[in-house]
Amino acid sequence: MDTPNLGLPEYYVNRELAQLEFNARVLHQARDESVPLLERLKFLCICSTNLDEFFEIRVAGLKQRVEVSSVATGPDNLSPSELLRTISERAIGLVAEQYRVLNAELIPALQETGICFKRRDQWSQAQRQWLQEYFHAEVEPVLSPTTLDPTRPFPRILNKSLNFIVNLQGRDAFGRLCRRAIVQAPRSLPRLIKLPSEISAPDGSDFVFLSSVIHAFVDELFTGMSIDGCYQFRVTRNSDLYIDDEEVDDLMHAIEGELFESRYGAAVRLEMAHDCPEALADYLLEHFRLAPSDLYQVEGPVNLNRLLAIYDLVDRPDLKYPPFTPGIPKQLVKSSLFAVISKQDVLLHHPYESFGPVMDLIHKAASDPSVLAIKQTLYRTTPDSPIVSSLVAAAKSGKEVTVMIELRARFDEAANIELANKLQEAGAHVVYGVVGYKTHCKMMLIVRREAGRLKRYVHLGTGNYHPKTARAYTDYGLFSANEKLAKDVHEVFMQITSLTKTAPLKLLRQSPFTLHDGLLQLIRREIRHAVAGGTGYLVAKVNALVEPEIIRALYEASISGVHVDLIVRGICCLRPGIPGLSENINVRSIVGRFLEHSRCYYFYNNGNEEVYCASADWMDRNFFRRIEIMFPILDVAIKQRLIADLDLYLGDNTQAWELKANGEYGLPALQEGDEPVCAQTSLLKQLAESV
Repeated sequence: MDTPNLGLPEYYVNRELAQLEFNARVLHQARDESVPLLERLKFLCICSTNLDEFFEIRVAGLKQRVEVSSVATGPDNLSPSELLRTISERAIGLVAEQYRVLNAELIPALQETGICFKRRDQWSQAQRQWLQEYFHAEVEPVLSPTTLDPTRPFPRILNKSLNFIVNLQGRDAFGRLCRRAIVQAPRSLPRLIKLPSEISAPDGSDFVFLSSVIHAFVDELFTGMSIDGCYQFRVTRNSDLYIDDEEVDDLMHAIEGELFESRYGAAVRLEMAHDCPEALADYLLEHFRLAPSDLYQVEGPVNLNRLLAIYDLVDRPDLKYPPFTPGIPKQLVKSSLFAVISKQDVLLHHPYESFGPVMDLIHKAASDPSVLAIKQTLYRTTPDSPIVSSLVAAAKSGKEVTVMIELRARFDEAANIELANKLQEAGAHVVYGVVGYKTHCKMMLIVRREAGRLKRYVHLGTGNYHPKTARAYTDYGLFSANEKLAKDVHEVFMQITSLTKTAPLKLLRQSPFTLHDGLLQLIRREIRHAVAGGTGYLVAKVNALVEPEIIRALYEASISGVHVDLIVRGICCLRPGIPGLSENINVRSIVGRFLEHSRCYYFYNNGNEEVYCASADWMDRNFFRRIEIMFPILDVAIKQRLIADLDLYLGDNTQAWELKANGEYGLPALQEGDEPVCAQTSLLKQLAESV
């Protein structure tokens, strides 16, 4: 059989369209009646937030490429203009489904449980009176309505803020005719208002949207004029920061400036109330220089993700996932962390197992007189994190503390600037990475004096040092005192801080240098085994698979008889199941209670199995524009445990979406007699609440 042309565009799924497919899978969780009701609402909000970021970054970038007449650059060969048209068609359908789920499924189901969203036409007289008083006391004092005329041009509209355009009739205080006005709702105002119990339904919780309150009493902002329509709208803007690394002397100062400007970047999407007259919609589209295809008319609050506040505003554990206590491995409970890690590698699987030991290790290192130095990368965390407090304490006590903070971690730039200032004030050495590259690897190195010599301890992870996301994201973290591994970590830190060439790494693979080539070599080794008559098999669990050369290598593996199982949570640009090309490749996406975030790679290697964990997804940016690490699992028991985890994910038949050759996903249909298998539920039972 002739080898197919691996460069044909039809063999590749477009990256942006694959991202929209992932959001559709998230939205499905909001429709799933087996999911607790408030968790369904949370999934709806997550889908909305994901779409916001998609427009702020991906659609914004495509619009910029159209402006400069850019041609297609991806393997799918879609031009930016073609892609924007397709995105608009699919996104409009996705948004319409979001609001259908909200209005037809979630709001009625919540009402049956006593949680009600009261529309203006449902307010009782007592509720209306209370809300009017609330408007005068809490809302009106912070509003600045702007009537549009030649002396008052259209105000600057903040990215993703809640606004209203008002049609007016009459004359202002100076006798001039008024037609339109803009009312901006400050972000300090809560978008959901809980009504007092005395004017709510018995044994229930009544809520009102801020947009409804402003709409109901907007006439009181324009005394002497009549209101001929009030309509909410929201503008999404380009939020990607542009920093010319080669021209910037002070990266932190440059990012601070860009953060302010990004709030008013070029408009990319307009969301409006569904009943807004066409003339007003056209007026706003023209003002924001948007096309009709950029308009999304919605039946409900334009800032849908603000509904997430309801999750914490009501005390209804019966409508949420059952709580659990993350487990702790037995060997870490009574013994010193340093003593345990000195003897054996230890793996933690979050959130099923506690993130506490990671924080404990840094805390103990900060107060341990035998510890001389601590080095750590921080991509995303919180300035009030216990990890940061420990690093501050260590620096103040005179230890050598070096922290690599990535100032360009998207949407966490401001928090990371605050974090950098806090650590610098404590005396820590803070570096911002390497010009032109994001430092995305997750690693910690502790240098300790023991028995007259220096010993290194490391922690390597697939996820961020973020205590909050460690309760919601699945990730692996490895403790080790392996000398070769620790030496490699030391070399990577030296490279990041000094920018000098380092000795070749023994165990780690690092981007942008050896990770991409290393993975290609591992895939091609499986091909050689299969061609020689042996067994070729590999499994990869990643968040995204985009990079064309890796995809081509996987196609070559399939053609050669290698069986490939891919667990790709989000974007997958490979098409499985194409005869003669990818019939030996299966792709599945797990979407459930926890966000699947761990990266783990398995290679059968003719029976000499190898397992790796990594901070990197299989994307161009991870291989060529970021500093990432892939680390081997050397402990036999841990290796077998990770293989068992991968087998569990591959056996999931309840939350695993299977990708088809046409780029669409479907849930497998359980056959009669099949036992339902949910990987996340099984791992909770195995690991959580164990000591």
